[in-house]
Amino acid sequence: MRLLLGLMWLLHWLPLPILGRLGAIVGSLLFFTVRSRRHITLTNLRLCMPELTEQQRRHIALKHFQGYARAVLERSLLWWGSEARLRRLITVEPCVPLQDIQAGPTILLCPHFVCLDVAGVAVLLESPLCSIYTRQKNKVFDGALRKGRSRFRPIKLFSREEGVKPVLRAMREKLPFFMLPDMDFGAKDAEFVPFFGTPAATLTSPARIAASTGAKVIPVIATFLPNYRGWKVTFYPAWENYPGDDIFAATRKMNVFIEDRIRETPDEYFWTHKRFKTRPPGTESVYRNISKPTARPNQASL
Repeated sequence: MRLLLGLMWLLHWLPLPILGRLGAIVGSLLFFTVRSRRHITLTNLRLCMPELTEQQRRHIALKHFQGYARAVLERSLLWWGSEARLRRLITVEPCVPLQDIQAGPTILLCPHFVCLDVAGVAVLLESPLCSIYTRQKNKVFDGALRKGRSRFRPIKLFSREEGVKPVLRAMREKLPFFMLPDMDFGAKDAEFVPFFGTPAATLTSPARIAASTGAKVIPVIATFLPNYRGWKVTFYPAWENYPGDDIFAATRKMNVFIEDRIRETPDEYFWTHKRFKTRPPGTESVYRNISKPTARPNQASL
């Protein structure tokens, strides 16, 4: 792992266009060799975008692998690149909402697009924050991850096992909560809410935390700029009257927002994740026969 981290450190000296193209090459190799993740990606795309042809979905899947590998290599810039260089490469629209953050509890809702780490850096260049992350099994990599994410401003990273109480304490200290809301962590604290029409175990915690703290919910999405020129981080207006009285409806609103952003840059969403792993009772897995390629696109079952 130390050797891998040393290689990543060396990569951060490369110009971004070279680093990005190298990532695209690595992603193409992974698409053709890692059959299990390719199967997951294509299954997700068949469920979420049945209106597309199989050829169109495979093109999105290939671009996704390229973008994901590119984002991993470009993380070297986020961890070791100078502040001046990152400010040149990150375009923020319209701006980091510092007034909202300073005015009271704030949830920065960041769905799993491949460039999500860039959104975190964009905030940390201007403000400390808190977040929940998955503790890495390798202690060397876990330390590098925590150090890389906290080098510009203080960041309180809590492991998922600690639950939400440390987050609530940090929010009372006026730290914005950088929240990743859209992965399948099982049925606990989740509802089966439609995601592109398919029931998906969706965390209700964004709505519940907003209700209990009175926090503003401000979505943020990070995407690639064209021609390897860097990244764009977009902060959207705070959701009005959120969550209201209906937690399910509020969670559905979140999923609809994510769906709309995915349609804008479909290859940059994190399709290799088993978004539909947890199924409603009595419903079979959509990822069965994961080691075998699906014969026809209409064979993916709900």
